[in-house]
Amino acid sequence: MTRAAAARLFDKLAAANPAPKSELRFRSNFQLLVAVILSAQATDTSVNQATASLFRSAGTPRDMLALEESGLKEHIRKIGLANSKARNIMATCRHLLDKHGGRVPEDREALEALPGVGRKTANVVLNVAFGQPTIAVDTHVFRVANRTGLAPGKTVRDVEEGLLAVTPKRHRLHAHHYLILHGRHICKARGPVCPACPIAKECAYPDKTPRG
Repeated sequence: MTRAAAARLFDKLAAANPAPKSELRFRSNFQLLVAVILSAQATDTSVNQATASLFRSAGTPRDMLALEESGLKEHIRKIGLANSKARNIMATCRHLLDKHGGRVPEDREALEALPGVGRKTANVVLNVAFGQPTIAVDTHVFRVANRTGLAPGKTVRDVEEGLLAVTPKRHRLHAHHYLILHGRHICKARGPVCPACPIAKECAYPDKTPRG
Protein backbone atom coordinates (compact mmCIF):
# COMPACT_ATOMS: atom_id res chain seq x y z
CA MET A 1 0.00 0.00 0.00
CA THR A 2 1.29 3.47 -0.83
CA ARG A 3 1.93 6.02 1.90
CA ALA A 4 -0.91 8.14 0.53
CA ALA A 5 -3.38 5.25 0.73
CA ALA A 6 -2.14 4.35 4.20
CA ALA A 7 -2.63 7.94 5.31
CA ARG A 8 -6.22 7.89 4.02
CA LEU A 9 -6.82 4.56 5.77
CA PHE A 10 -5.62 5.87 9.13
CA ASP A 11 -7.47 9.17 8.70
CA LYS A 12 -10.70 7.18 8.28
CA LEU A 13 -10.00 4.90 11.25
CA ALA A 14 -9.24 7.98 13.36
CA ALA A 15 -12.44 9.67 12.25
CA ALA A 16 -14.45 6.57 13.18
CA ASN A 17 -12.78 6.29 16.61
CA PRO A 18 -11.00 9.54 17.56
CA ALA A 19 -9.88 8.40 21.03
CA PRO A 20 -9.22 4.64 20.97
CA LYS A 21 -8.32 2.98 24.24
CA SER A 22 -7.25 -0.43 25.40
CA GLU A 23 -10.16 -2.66 26.33
CA LEU A 24 -8.15 -4.05 29.24
CA ARG A 25 -9.11 -2.64 32.64
CA PHE A 26 -6.35 -1.35 34.91
CA ARG A 27 -5.57 1.50 37.27
CA SER A 28 -1.78 1.62 37.24
CA ASN A 29 1.16 0.84 35.01
CA PHE A 30 1.79 -2.31 37.02
CA GLN A 31 -1.78 -3.51 36.58
CA LEU A 32 -1.50 -2.80 32.85
CA LEU A 33 1.68 -4.88 32.67
CA VAL A 34 0.03 -7.81 34.46
CA ALA A 35 -3.08 -7.58 32.29
CA VAL A 36 -1.04 -7.61 29.08
CA ILE A 37 0.99 -10.61 30.26
CA LEU A 38 -2.28 -12.41 30.99
CA SER A 39 -3.76 -11.46 27.61
CA ALA A 40 -1.40 -13.68 25.60
CA GLN A 41 -3.61 -16.30 23.89
CA ALA A 42 -6.60 -15.03 25.87
CA THR A 43 -9.38 -12.54 25.24
CA ASP A 44 -9.50 -9.15 26.92
CA THR A 45 -12.91 -10.13 28.31
CA SER A 46 -11.51 -13.17 30.11
CA VAL A 47 -8.58 -11.14 31.42
CA ASN A 48 -10.87 -8.40 32.73
CA GLN A 49 -13.02 -10.99 34.48
CA ALA A 50 -9.96 -12.40 36.23
CA THR A 51 -8.29 -9.10 37.11
CA ALA A 52 -11.48 -7.59 38.56
CA SER A 53 -10.98 -9.72 41.67
CA LEU A 54 -7.20 -10.05 41.36
CA PHE A 55 -6.50 -6.31 41.44
CA ARG A 56 -8.83 -5.84 44.41
CA SER A 57 -6.65 -8.31 46.31
CA ALA A 58 -3.26 -7.45 44.83
CA GLY A 59 -2.74 -4.24 42.88
CA THR A 60 0.99 -3.83 43.50
CA PRO A 61 4.04 -6.08 43.08
CA ARG A 62 4.39 -6.51 46.83
CA ASP A 63 0.73 -7.42 47.26
CA MET A 64 0.98 -9.85 44.36
CA LEU A 65 3.91 -11.64 45.97
CA ALA A 66 1.95 -11.85 49.24
CA LEU A 67 -0.73 -13.81 47.39
CA GLU A 68 1.89 -16.43 46.51
CA GLU A 69 1.74 -18.34 43.26
CA SER A 70 -1.06 -20.62 44.42
CA GLY A 71 -3.24 -17.64 45.31
CA LEU A 72 -2.58 -15.95 41.99
CA LYS A 73 -3.52 -19.13 40.15
CA GLU A 74 -6.91 -19.14 41.87
CA HIS A 75 -7.69 -15.76 40.30
CA ILE A 76 -6.45 -16.61 36.80
CA ARG A 77 -7.21 -20.33 36.57
CA LYS A 78 -9.72 -19.86 33.72
CA ILE A 79 -7.16 -18.06 31.54
CA GLY A 80 -5.04 -20.06 29.11
CA LEU A 81 -1.49 -20.90 30.19
CA ALA A 82 -2.37 -19.91 33.75
CA ASN A 83 0.47 -21.87 35.37
CA SER A 84 3.26 -20.36 33.29
CA LYS A 85 1.72 -16.90 33.49
CA ALA A 86 1.53 -17.12 37.27
CA ARG A 87 5.20 -18.09 37.48
CA ASN A 88 6.19 -15.24 35.17
CA ILE A 89 4.12 -12.66 37.01
CA MET A 90 5.62 -13.67 40.35
CA ALA A 91 9.14 -13.51 38.92
CA THR A 92 8.35 -10.14 37.33
CA CYS A 93 7.12 -8.78 40.66
CA ARG A 94 10.37 -9.81 42.36
CA HIS A 95 12.39 -8.27 39.51
CA LEU A 96 10.44 -4.99 39.70
CA LEU A 97 11.01 -4.74 43.45
CA ASP A 98 14.69 -5.74 43.28
CA LYS A 99 15.70 -3.69 40.22
CA HIS A 100 13.18 -0.88 39.81
CA GLY A 101 11.80 -0.02 43.23
CA GLY A 102 8.51 -1.67 42.35
CA ARG A 103 7.91 0.63 39.38
CA VAL A 104 7.39 -0.42 35.76
CA PRO A 105 10.41 0.79 33.75
CA GLU A 106 9.98 3.19 30.83
CA ASP A 107 12.59 1.43 28.73
CA ARG A 108 12.25 -1.35 26.16
CA GLU A 109 15.37 -3.26 27.20
CA ALA A 110 14.38 -3.20 30.87
CA LEU A 111 10.82 -4.27 30.04
CA GLU A 112 11.93 -7.16 27.86
CA ALA A 113 14.20 -8.34 30.68
CA LEU A 114 11.08 -9.04 32.76
CA PRO A 115 9.87 -12.68 32.79
CA GLY A 116 6.96 -13.18 30.42
CA VAL A 117 7.51 -9.87 28.62
CA GLY A 118 8.37 -9.96 24.93
CA ARG A 119 8.42 -7.28 22.28
CA LYS A 120 4.64 -7.11 21.86
CA THR A 121 3.98 -6.70 25.58
CA ALA A 122 6.74 -4.11 25.84
CA ASN A 123 5.26 -2.19 22.92
CA VAL A 124 1.83 -2.10 24.57
CA VAL A 125 3.24 -0.87 27.88
CA LEU A 126 5.46 1.74 26.24
CA ASN A 127 2.51 3.00 24.21
CA VAL A 128 -0.32 2.91 26.73
CA ALA A 129 1.57 3.67 29.93
CA PHE A 130 4.21 6.05 28.62
CA GLY A 131 2.76 7.50 25.43
CA GLN A 132 5.47 6.26 23.11
CA PRO A 133 4.48 5.83 19.42
CA THR A 134 5.14 2.10 19.31
CA ILE A 135 3.01 -0.36 17.34
CA ALA A 136 2.26 -3.65 19.05
CA VAL A 137 1.44 -6.43 16.60
CA ASP A 138 -0.97 -9.00 17.96
CA THR A 139 -3.06 -11.46 15.96
CA HIS A 140 -5.63 -8.77 15.08
CA VAL A 141 -3.04 -6.26 13.86
CA PHE A 142 -1.18 -8.98 11.95
CA ARG A 143 -4.39 -10.04 10.21
CA VAL A 144 -5.53 -6.51 9.34
CA ALA A 145 -2.10 -5.47 8.07
CA ASN A 146 -1.91 -8.49 5.78
CA ARG A 147 -5.54 -8.70 4.71
CA THR A 148 -5.83 -5.02 3.75
CA GLY A 149 -2.38 -4.83 2.17
CA LEU A 150 -1.43 -2.06 4.59
CA ALA A 151 1.81 -3.73 5.71
CA PRO A 152 1.99 -7.36 4.57
CA GLY A 153 4.58 -9.59 6.16
CA LYS A 154 5.25 -13.21 7.06
CA THR A 155 6.43 -12.45 10.61
CA VAL A 156 5.25 -10.18 13.40
CA ARG A 157 8.46 -8.17 13.19
CA ASP A 158 8.05 -7.75 9.41
CA VAL A 159 4.55 -6.37 9.94
CA GLU A 160 5.68 -4.07 12.76
CA GLU A 161 8.45 -2.59 10.64
CA GLY A 162 6.11 -2.25 7.67
CA LEU A 163 3.54 -0.42 9.78
CA LEU A 164 6.12 1.95 11.20
CA ALA A 165 7.21 2.72 7.64
CA VAL A 166 3.74 3.59 6.28
CA THR A 167 1.93 5.02 9.31
CA PRO A 168 1.86 8.83 9.32
CA LYS A 169 3.51 10.33 12.38
CA ARG A 170 0.24 11.94 13.42
CA HIS A 171 -1.32 8.48 13.80
CA ARG A 172 1.53 6.44 15.29
CA LEU A 173 0.49 6.95 18.90
CA HIS A 174 -2.91 5.35 18.33
CA ALA A 175 -2.14 3.17 15.30
CA HIS A 176 -2.07 -0.18 17.05
CA HIS A 177 -5.33 0.56 18.85
CA TYR A 178 -7.02 1.58 15.59
CA LEU A 179 -5.93 -1.72 14.04
CA ILE A 180 -6.60 -3.95 17.06
CA LEU A 181 -10.12 -2.62 17.49
CA HIS A 182 -10.78 -2.77 13.75
CA GLY A 183 -9.63 -6.39 13.68
CA ARG A 184 -11.63 -7.29 16.74
CA HIS A 185 -14.94 -5.73 15.68
CA ILE A 186 -14.90 -5.37 11.86
CA CYS A 187 -12.07 -7.27 10.14
CA LYS A 188 -12.70 -10.44 12.14
CA ALA A 189 -10.76 -13.66 11.89
CA ARG A 190 -13.81 -15.71 10.87
CA GLY A 191 -14.66 -13.23 8.16
CA PRO A 192 -14.63 -9.47 7.71
CA VAL A 193 -17.77 -7.38 8.01
CA CYS A 194 -16.96 -5.39 4.88
CA PRO A 195 -20.30 -3.53 4.57
CA ALA A 196 -19.58 -1.86 7.93
CA CYS A 197 -15.92 -1.15 7.16
CA PRO A 198 -14.85 2.52 6.99
CA ILE A 199 -11.69 1.64 5.05
CA ALA A 200 -13.19 -0.66 2.40
CA LYS A 201 -12.08 1.61 -0.44
CA GLU A 202 -8.44 1.52 0.71
CA CYS A 203 -8.46 -2.20 1.51
CA ALA A 204 -6.92 -4.52 -1.09
CA TYR A 205 -8.63 -7.68 0.18
CA PRO A 206 -9.99 -9.44 -2.93
CA ASP A 207 -12.82 -11.36 -1.24
CA LYS A 208 -14.80 -8.58 0.40
CA THR A 209 -18.15 -9.67 1.83
CA PRO A 210 -21.16 -8.28 -0.03
CA ARG A 211 -23.83 -6.02 1.33
CA GLY A 212 -27.04 -7.49 2.59
